[in-house]
Parts: sequence; structure tokens; C-alpha cells
Amino acid sequence: MTTSIRITKRVVDQLREGETLWDTDVKGFAVRCQKRAKVYVLKLRIGGRQRWLAIGNHGSPWTPETARHEAQRLWGQIRAGVDIAHVRDTKRKQGSVAELCTRYLEEHARQHKKAGSVKGDERNITNHIVPLMGYRPVAEVTHSDIEDLKRNIKNGKTKRPVKLKRDGGTGGRPVLGGPGAANRTVALLSKMFSLAEQWGWRPENSNPCRRVVHYRGKSCERFLSPEEFTRLGAALAMLETNNAITVYAAAAFKLLIYTGARLGEIQTLKWSYVDFDHHVLLLPDSKTGAKPIVLNQQAIDILKALPRVAQNPYVITGHIAGQAIGDLQGPWQLVRTAAGLPGFRIHDLRHSFASMGVLQGGSLPIIGKLLGHTTPLTTARYAHLGDGPLRQFNQKVGVAIAEAMLGK
Repeated sequence: MTTSIRITKRVVDQLREGETLWDTDVKGFAVRCQKRAKVYVLKLRIGGRQRWLAIGNHGSPWTPETARHEAQRLWGQIRAGVDIAHVRDTKRKQGSVAELCTRYLEEHARQHKKAGSVKGDERNITNHIVPLMGYRPVAEVTHSDIEDLKRNIKNGKTKRPVKLKRDGGTGGRPVLGGPGAANRTVALLSKMFSLAEQWGWRPENSNPCRRVVHYRGKSCERFLSPEEFTRLGAALAMLETNNAITVYAAAAFKLLIYTGARLGEIQTLKWSYVDFDHHVLLLPDSKTGAKPIVLNQQAIDILKALPRVAQNPYVITGHIAGQAIGDLQGPWQLVRTAAGLPGFRIHDLRHSFASMGVLQGGSLPIIGKLLGHTTPLTTARYAHLGDGPLRQFNQKVGVAIAEAMLGK
């Protein structure tokens, strides 16, 4: 069924599959209701031949108004002598979502984000975005498409188990999907579509991720009780004595426990960053930029007892000469199993350090500074604090953790 009327959103919404609606304002401009989408088109007759030129699917950025404007622009090009085949090929070569992902990684992520964050983006792109909508033209992605993608990720459509290698090893972490992965992927897409507007791939203010509601998350924070600290201390001592984990892996976990540092900060720690005279680690770079980590005596003793490896600048060394340890997740699995702490993550050691600080009466500004939380607001709140109170409190936390790990 075909009919002619001025195309508006109301009439487009009422179209049923198989119907075509011709616009009375712009010659050849129509909207066709296909099985999967309502598509704006421009019908042309040039040199005696009939041509169809797809403009885009109904939905942001293609509304009746924007599609009609595009149809008028295309007519202007054709009347100016532009070859219709060139116009059609240009439409076909509009950047796909997969191409947008590539440009985002090359021109934005790798230029402005830290390596760990880039890897997270690459995982979300490979695992979720490209499989679900990589083929779609950027200009045609709608709010509804993003909602569909969000639901599909949450419901496990992109779920993939770990592949086993021939030697019995695993081929990488499994892709689980779920609400958290859906939220992270939508946030990443929102940034990419904002850049697409800047790069001229979409009209301004057409980000299809706008007003997409994220799933309500649940807190993953977990911290150790005094009794769990005791079990963890016993497990570390037992596994290190039995050579089930190396002295360096054990030292890494102990430093995380006594400093509240992030895993990457300890895993890539170099001896040149360690200032024993001032009881501090001077990190030139971290998640929040350059920062110092104040050391209590327990952390200092761990570092001083650790053998240095010749020609290796790293504190926590692995099996490859001259490099830092490559894997701490494997040793951590042994530790948390021996300690009876299933599901307890390495990052939860940082939460445990903070919780012990709270139990010892520490104020949030002091704990925030020890953890390296740097925002303008919190920096202003604790900028007046000197090193003296920080060192004294940090030592108090260290003693409390040491006693807990020994079961005192």
C-alpha cells in the first residue's frame, strides 16, 4: 500500500509492514516500512533509469525533518551535476560502527587513556559492540538500537566460555555479559558517538546513547574481618614456606595489604621509586597521575627483606629476565583458596586497608590521601594535612593489620 501525505513522526509511527508513504513536500522522498525498520528513501529517475537511494532508518538521527532535509540536499547535489553513482557510493561508504571503534581507539583512547583502560575498551569492543552492531552505519544507529544492545548484553547474548588450548591452558578470560558489562559498554558507546558528532559522522546532538538508563549496580566492595586477616596471614606464610608461591608474589600481596595500593602500582613497582630515607614510594605515574605512597614500618621491612635481582629494575620480579612478574591472579587463587576466602579479589585488599583505617579512627580525608584519591574537592579538604599525621596514622594501621594477621 502506498499513499502521499506530508511525512511526520505521527504518521511514520502508524506505518505497518509493507506500506510506503510518499512525501508531498519533496519529490521522490518517501518512507518504507520494512520487516526490521522504517527506512527513509529518495526515488530518482536519471537518464531514463529509476534509482533508489537509501537515506537512513527512522530514529535518531533520522527523523522526518532531518531525512527530508537530507533528501533536499541530495537533490541539490544531483541538480549541480554530481554523479548519482558517486552519491550512492558515498552513502554506502558511510562509516560503520566497527570503523568508528577503530578510529576511537587510534585517535582517542590510545592518545588520552592509560594502557589498562584501553585494554578494557578493546575487550568491550571485541566482545560486545562489534558482534552486536559492528556492521551498522554510524549515522543509522538509533536510541532503540542501543536499548536492544544493552538488553542483549545483560541477557548474555555475547556470553562466551573460555576456550581451551591444546596444551590444556586457557585462551583468555570468559565473556560473561550481565548488567555491569552492559553499563560499561553503553558508556563507551556514548563517548564514541559524541566523537562521531565531532568528526562529522552524525549530526550534532544526535547521540543515541542519550537518556539510556543504566542498570542499577550492586556494590562489589568486600573487606576482611579480623578473623579473615588471620587466615590470610597464615595462608601466605604456609604457601611461601612450601614454595607454592614465590617470595616475590607473597611480597606483592603483603605490600598491597599494608599500603592499600592498586595492583598495577605494586606489580610494576621499580626500586628507583622506593625512598627508604623518607618512607615513601614515589610513583611517577598511576591511575590518578604521579603520587607518593606513604610506607609504614611493616611495608618497609617487606621491601628490605626482598632479594634484588641483578639487571632487573622491578621489585616484584617474575620468570622473564629483566621484567616484572606477569601474573599474580594465579598465585592469588592459591592464597584465597588456602585462606578460605572464595571470591575475594586482589582489589579487595585495598578496601580492607581502608576499612582497617576506619576502625582505627582515621578521618576520611586522611584515608583518602593514603589511598591516593585525588579530586579537586577532596584535595581541598585535606590539603592542609602535613606528613606527620599521615605517617603516624599509617603506622597505626600497619600495626593493627600485622596483629590481625598474626591472630593477636
